Amino acid sequence: MIPLDESKFLIHEKEMKKTEQDSRVKKTEKFLKKINIREFTERVKQLHGDPHYVAMGMAIGVFIGITPTMPFHTVIAVALAFIFRGSKAAAALGVWFCNPLTAPLFYWGSYKAGMFILDDPAPFNVKFESILELLKLGTDVTIAMITGGVILGIFPGIVAYFVTRKIFIAVRSRKT
Repeated sequence: MIPLDESKFLIHEKEMKKTEQDSRVKKTEKFLKKINIREFTERVKQLHGDPHYVAMGMAIGVFIGITPTMPFHTVIAVALAFIFRGSKAAAALGVWFCNPLTAPLFYWGSYKAGMFILDDPAPFNVKFESILELLKLGTDVTIAMITGGVILGIFPGIVAYFVTRKIFIAVRSRKT
């Protein structure tokens, strides 16, 4: 009979369980990503209006999503969509471009761009998650971040307009 080293067996068993758990987590993450993308795509397809109307709303939502106005994204985007006659629903969907994963990147980029444009160095800490917390830092940092966010949001907003418009034209042409 071959003697088994119990500690080696237990370590091997733990590694197998960890590998099995990692595999389940990866499958779940892929599944959730597919669901989120599918859900977002289905919601976009259900939007009503001509391609320009929907694309204008999406562009406004993406633009506002990049600005550091975190607790007010949806309100600002819907208000601007109303003013510029864009889809309010598309604007609300467009602000999803900013999420907990992308917000720190947008905040940091807004800060850097704003400080470069205004030529004013000031300390920055990524922990600030809302405009209310930024206001506590002072007007210099707040103005710089909003300025930088507006500058950084222009290009993605324009791209969102043309991509959304093209997709809507293609989707509508398939239905007829």
